[in-house]
Amino acid sequence: MKVVVIGGTGLIGSKLVSRLGGHGHEVVAAAPDTGVDTLTGAGLADALTGADVVVDVSSTPFSGDAAELFETSTRNLLAAEAVARVGHHVALSVVGTGQSPQSGYFRARSAQEKLIENSGMPYSIVRATQFHEFLPRMADSATDDGAVRLAPVLFQPVAGDDVTEAVGRISAGAPVNGIVEVAGPEQFRMDRFFRDLLAARNDPRTVVTDPHASYFGTSLGERTLLPGPNAILGTTHYRDRPDRTGGGNPTGDHAFLHELELTVRAELAEAEAGRLDEAATGLPIEQWLSDPAETQLYEAGLRGLLGAVEAVEEDSRPRDKDLWNRHGRR
Repeated sequence: MKVVVIGGTGLIGSKLVSRLGGHGHEVVAAAPDTGVDTLTGAGLADALTGADVVVDVSSTPFSGDAAELFETSTRNLLAAEAVARVGHHVALSVVGTGQSPQSGYFRARSAQEKLIENSGMPYSIVRATQFHEFLPRMADSATDDGAVRLAPVLFQPVAGDDVTEAVGRISAGAPVNGIVEVAGPEQFRMDRFFRDLLAARNDPRTVVTDPHASYFGTSLGERTLLPGPNAILGTTHYRDRPDRTGGGNPTGDHAFLHELELTVRAELAEAEAGRLDEAATGLPIEQWLSDPAETQLYEAGLRGLLGAVEAVEEDSRPRDKDLWNRHGRR
């Protein structure tokens, strides 16, 4: 099977080219630096000749021009696919598309999806959550005068490798003529996640919890960035990424404490995210299967454990850098 990967030299595209090629498919990495430009149409006809599947994992800057760029690129691509009689169009999109009309980027993604859906071409749209690899950039984009302003909303970031695996499987299969969502295995509250992330990377910036903080030009509801219940969940946890600290990882007792802290924080975030009330369930408390008092006690226990871990970590940190160095530690 011949597969053309639009954006084939980027983060996901390059992984996808390697994965599909490793499974015996003929793969073309199509990008401006390989002579294929979907904005102008240059090189498209030649690249798509004999193609069975086209996978569009290209992206654009988060700018006001996103809509025009996505629409022009997608129109050119779909037109060329029709001429080449391509049998399956796969597009990588973003979870939250359609829920954030104030954002130019999300509007652009929505317009792209509508073009695909109305094209008559057999298709599969894959919406992914935020990539692990881009999380430091999210902090940068939210930084204002040394403070990282983030809303207390839930998100479920995913590893690029897990997205690649899902897109690869869908590309090699029959068109779903619908939308598939891909997300990571864990939910986090965004402000707390980035507070921990920056601390782990020894980043001096302060994370400010701001319910009105915008995300690429739009306000967010608590669950706007979460996938639906049928999403494909990756298996890679962010805490297992070797680059999560931005440098060398903790070792020995420090590594154990750090992992314990991350585990407790993740468990607490999951407990808080799953907390129910009568309004949410539509049932009086006495009809619940779980006892809310036990849930509260469990959360209190987690907070107590987290406080103890943080205290031990704080006590283990050197108070005097010269004294620490004299003992031969770095």
